[in-house]
Amino acid sequence: MPRRKSSVVGREFGEGVRRAIELTGMTHRQIAAEIGWDEAKLSDMVRGKGGVTQADLERLLGYCRVQPLEVQRLIALFHETRENGYLKIPDDGPPDQVPELLKQERLASKITVWSMNLVPGHLQTADYMRAVIEGAVRTKSVDYESVIAAKLERSKLFHWSRTFVFYIHEQALRLQVGGPDVMKDQYIHLMGMAQRDYINLKVVPSAIGAHAGTSGSFLQLSYEKFEPVVFLEGETSGLFLEDAKSLAAYSSVLKRLDAQALDPEQSRELINSILI
Repeated sequence: MPRRKSSVVGREFGEGVRRAIELTGMTHRQIAAEIGWDEAKLSDMVRGKGGVTQADLERLLGYCRVQPLEVQRLIALFHETRENGYLKIPDDGPPDQVPELLKQERLASKITVWSMNLVPGHLQTADYMRAVIEGAVRTKSVDYESVIAAKLERSKLFHWSRTFVFYIHEQALRLQVGGPDVMKDQYIHLMGMAQRDYINLKVVPSAIGAHAGTSGSFLQLSYEKFEPVVFLEGETSGLFLEDAKSLAAYSSVLKRLDAQALDPEQSRELINSILI
């Protein structure tokens, strides 16, 4: 049976269908009446909840006179909605700049990040980002200054209406990226961001040794209206996980990390001790 809950790929699919309908100049009610559907069925589709067959989709896209390439894209997304995960390989730039991730972050009411090796991307200064890029394997076709500008756009996510929780391993704070001046500015920036009421920053100290997050960094998005999502970033791809087993496993990791981490005040004291 077609799924009746919204997923990341389902929401991307629904957005494409919504655009197709908008180009007709007709309302959803008018479109539903013309093709003989209940309006709720069309509403579920554009909300990314599925509830239709491929034949239904082709009928709708044909009525809306959608161009062949876009029809192919939407049909491919339609089939992706049946999968437990959603793999995205960006055309250029790093995986954390996948447009779908940025869209999902804007929809999220809570963003939880575990970062084992670097300061989390949301909290990085421009100079720190630039130094990270300079130390990595680079691709000639990528405009990295544009990548940095896009990353800095994520700072607009910071707002009291959204909650942020950052778990950062101490080794990520002590890793010298870009030299003393870059690191000093980065520490000051972290201290400033940690003062905001809607940002909870907790450091996992090196002294505890092995910890719950040794399998790697990840990001969890929580929503008011949708099921949670976990995002994993690889070297060349990004993976959204939404199946119950994966979500439970990563929630357990976060719960254990929370118990192993210093509290916010102790975390600020540690950062300040490094800064001094």
